[in-house]
Amino acid sequence: MDTQVHSMSTLFEQLGLDSSEQGIERFVVSADPIPSSMALWEAPMWTESQARTLKQMKDEDADWAVIVDELDVMLR
Repeated sequence: MDTQVHSMSTLFEQLGLDSSEQGIERFVVSADPIPSSMALWEAPMWTESQARTLKQMKDEDADWAVIVDELDVMLR
């Protein structure tokens, strides 16, 4: 059973990105806004692996889906 607490920091760790508060802020500020017609994982900023991970987290794990949704809102 997965008992890990999922946070924005742990999501960024899973994606291989800087998971510090400053790193997350820099990423969000530097990213182009994602069009509303595009799924988060379809955005050009992701590697194939990151896009697959985001889609899988959204599709398969309710705990991760909440954090992925938060990131989605931050990038719109």
